Amino acid sequence: MLLSLFHDGEAYGRAISRDFTVSLDGVQRQLDRFERSGAIVCKRQGRTLVYAWNPKFRVAARLRDLIGVIYDGLGNEVKEALFPARRQPRAKDKPVIR
Repeated sequence: MLLSLFHDGEAYGRAISRDFTVSLDGVQRQLDRFERSGAIVCKRQGRTLVYAWNPKFRVAARLRDLIGVIYDGLGNEVKEALFPARRQPRAKDKPVIR
């Protein structure tokens, strides 16, 4: 779940549950726990709750750094398997790295 947040910068519950093929209820409970701890913040976009790292919480920065180390240790094949759907448009003239 935190890997998905690190990968996309912000995420919502249904996308995380779809990416990791876990129940939406479990994902929402974990996101709620992380929000109550202060590590992530939630904002509403229409009817969707979007979660992002809390920039005001110092422990969140350390946690994000730790998740970054884990994320960087994953191979490209694993990253493509975990995050198959692109959620942000590719920048114009940006090369595709495979």
